[in-house]
Amino acid sequence: MLQRPTENEYPKYYVPYVQSVPEGDLTEILNDHLEKMTELFEGISEEDSLFRYAENKWSIKEVLGHITDTERIMSYRLLRVGRGDQTELAGFDENFFVQGAKSNQRSLKDLLEDFITTRNATISLIKNMPEEAWANEGFANGSQITTRAIAYIITGHEAHHRSIIKDRYL
Repeated sequence: MLQRPTENEYPKYYVPYVQSVPEGDLTEILNDHLEKMTELFEGISEEDSLFRYAENKWSIKEVLGHITDTERIMSYRLLRVGRGDQTELAGFDENFFVQGAKSNQRSLKDLLEDFITTRNATISLIKNMPEEAWANEGFANGSQITTRAIAYIITGHEAHHRSIIKDRYL
């Protein structure tokens, strides 16, 4: 079972994501979250998926696109750090990505399928990461981070946004 990262393994702004991940096998948690995401988004109509809970906030579709894009980026970081790459990895502007993705022009079904595909790739990457790679340290967005921290951030990030969708959108 993958050991939970300590707070010195990642930047402080990720603390809420990491702390929100329950104890247990991370791949089982990711699979459970995948089921919860699928159930949640299958229950939202195409019309409702364009809802924004406030001015200048993302629509439900844009939130789902953001979750998927962030998971892709963080999985890439997980791969690079896990393989021992010491190259400084660039940060990204989430608002720029949301704008560029044009998620509101896609169907909710297509966005959900994209998330499912991405999550399954993340699970495969995590399941097949060599044990010794979890403690590897790398650099992303100007900060030091470990492979295991990235895996927990991915898990907590999605759960964070799923909670916001339930609380503020539905």
